[in-house]
Amino acid sequence: MNEWVIVAIVAVVVIFGASKLPQLARNVGKAQSEFKKGLKEGGAADEPAEAAAPPAAPPPAEQATPIEQPSAQQGTPIEQPPSDQTS
Repeated sequence: MNEWVIVAIVAVVVIFGASKLPQLARNVGKAQSEFKKGLKEGGAADEPAEAAAPPAAPPPAEQATPIEQPSAQQGTPIEQPPSDQTS
């Protein structure tokens, strides 16, 4: 397992260069702190809204009206083309 860590570190140094590594680490740290700050702000904004909202009341019981199906007598009948089957 240690060999893979060493290989990964060498690959990162070769790809990014030794001079860019401190800047890369600094940017990753800033991004992580901004992300955590955003999570805290988002969580703080959601809590008061949930506490202030009264519990939702169930809707009043209403009788469901049946859906009317169109009868076959209404409208014009659909004509089907004759089939070309021979017996």
